[in-house]
Amino acid sequence: MLGRIFTVGGYTLLSRLTGFARDIMLAAILGASPLADAFFVAWRLPNSFRAIFAEGAFNTAFIPAYAHVHGKGGDTSARLFADRIFTLLFLSQVVLLAVAWLFMPQAMRILAPGFTEDPEQRRLAIELTRITFPYLLLITLVTLYGGMLNVMQRFASAAAASIFLNIAMMATLASAAFFPTAGHAAAWGILISGFLQYFLLAGDLASHGGLPRFAPLRLDQDVRAFFRAIGPATIGSMGTQVAVFADTIIATFLPAGALSALYYAERLYQLPIGVIGIAIGTVLLPEMSRRLASGDHAGALASQRRAFEFTLLFSVPFVAAFIAVPDVITRAVFARGAFTKADAAAAGATLAAYAIGLVPFVMIRSAVASFYARKNTATPVKAALAGLTVNVLLKILLMGSLAQVGLALATAVGAWINLLLVLGFAVRAGYLDPDRELLRVLAKFVLCGVVLAAALWFAAAFAATHLAQLSALRDEAALSVLIVVGAMVYAGSILLLFGMNWLRSRLRS
Repeated sequence: MLGRIFTVGGYTLLSRLTGFARDIMLAAILGASPLADAFFVAWRLPNSFRAIFAEGAFNTAFIPAYAHVHGKGGDTSARLFADRIFTLLFLSQVVLLAVAWLFMPQAMRILAPGFTEDPEQRRLAIELTRITFPYLLLITLVTLYGGMLNVMQRFASAAAASIFLNIAMMATLASAAFFPTAGHAAAWGILISGFLQYFLLAGDLASHGGLPRFAPLRLDQDVRAFFRAIGPATIGSMGTQVAVFADTIIATFLPAGALSALYYAERLYQLPIGVIGIAIGTVLLPEMSRRLASGDHAGALASQRRAFEFTLLFSVPFVAAFIAVPDVITRAVFARGAFTKADAAAAGATLAAYAIGLVPFVMIRSAVASFYARKNTATPVKAALAGLTVNVLLKILLMGSLAQVGLALATAVGAWINLLLVLGFAVRAGYLDPDRELLRVLAKFVLCGVVLAAALWFAAAFAATHLAQLSALRDEAALSVLIVVGAMVYAGSILLLFGMNWLRSRLRS
């Protein structure tokens, strides 16, 4: 299991690193300007639909269903099931694309109402969104192919696909002089990347079982079971994305640059979510589905417990760093070109607020696997809707006094409510046993995080004093010092509190 996690996590890390290079280019070229805000609206709309329907609800419902059909009826039944789902998916996405293109001006009034005061910014947002929206159709098919490959225990190509997004955007941004604006260049990069990702996954699947084909639509028992699962899964996936939409809508009423601060802070906290939370969740869901299908309930529970431990082991350093020294991080990563240190300070404050909810963000996919692997997609919806309700209410209450920082803080609180309710439902259903050993492990990780945060804070103060004479690369040097200090302190804390035997046993699993 750990090897597959490292495969997914490694490619995801490479994707995030190239994503940072892309975002550094975006920050330097677009800055926190009205054009940047228009582009981020154009990017967020198809990206949110992708997260809701493609990577969110679809994978949640499809992977356990495909694994069940494959285990029950073999390759022939699984192929027919995939063909029917492919046909339905393709047709629905074509209809959605046509509707989006036709009604984009009306949609923009809802999604970015603050842009109505600036007709040029609104026109740009509509134009850029029409360029980016076909990406959704391509990435939905990529998700279908990736789900099939994951059930086959092939994770590499699906994990590596998003690297093409970053490469394509950097290539078009480097050629921005040939486009009407840099925003147009970035938007075309998104669309081009959709084709690149599609061909990567299609090629892998074609060489390992064959691509799905169009098939006559028939709602047999397996397809009906899939749709019974995808409905609640869609509602559950919408929780986070509705909160993102709420951020976008509210931020359009805030001063210029608020949307950009949210975006760049989100890019940083999405690093551990993608590399750790999504990687572990991607491996855990088919692992638990396979074990439960064979009747190995104890093995499924043990896999989830290991997933929780891995998630905390790798995510605690990010939580400590984002809370203790967010300003150093955002200055070192983004403060250059059109992106000023004042912009970096706004993004840093937003990052610290997001970091309060980082643990539930990275753990939620492993937590809901208890239900999704058993084809129970309805129960997590209750937790997601409760978290969403609190999230949106807090956004409205906090936006006036804290601006975009209040939006991020509300998202963090909503994430905690979502996770705690999911865990409570899992315990009540007998899917999770929070014994004394698990609670002891949690307490040790909390202590490691506190020690690391304190060490980083003192190291940042030391670096600010002793590196003040540097005329260039001061923030980059300070961040390098913090990385070295943080790695030594965290490694020492883990060895002191958990011991080498615990670490070896987890790395061998």
